[in-house]
Amino acid sequence: MGTAAFQLCAGLNLSASNHLHVQGSTNSKFAPQSVRALPIRILSVGKKRSRGLQLVVDEYVEKIKYYCSVEDVLIRSNPRNARDQRAQVDDEDMAVMNLIRSDDWVVMLDEHGRDLRSEQMAELVADAGNTGASRISFCIGGPYGHGRKIRERANLSIKLSSMVLNHQIALLVLVEQLYRSWTILRGQKYHH
Repeated sequence: MGTAAFQLCAGLNLSASNHLHVQGSTNSKFAPQSVRALPIRILSVGKKRSRGLQLVVDEYVEKIKYYCSVEDVLIRSNPRNARDQRAQVDDEDMAVMNLIRSDDWVVMLDEHGRDLRSEQMAELVADAGNTGASRISFCIGGPYGHGRKIRERANLSIKLSSMVLNHQIALLVLVEQLYRSWTILRGQKYHH
């Protein structure tokens, strides 16, 4: 994991060791917050998306753009048609790493990552602006997960569910949660 550590607004502490500490409870009512909106880039490894999924993802991306710039990047799964699973993961790992800048705040989506509530995800989005990063990059792995380089580079690893999700469902859940995060931060009615 990366070396930056920062204190999130409601007592959530994310550190280089990827420990998550919650100090106190989060209220159900949220006041609008002033947030430095970092651009968001979503790097997703997979095959061509279904039209239906892409329509819904695009709808949420457009909603998120009201709050910050967002880019959805699909990286082809198994770019060199490797027959070996390890070689496939390594190739995908390199493709993802080539799209990450040194000043990105990298959030890896992984089945073993930290479980965040929606309010904590909003805090992550809000406070990423305090890390010195110029962009938040969310990384969704391919069918065999993430490679060693992205695991080492990630500043934080989170999971969207206790269940394993394929990359298309993970993308949909992520964009919805990013939109929900912004409505929480702005004190809007989408999140109850």
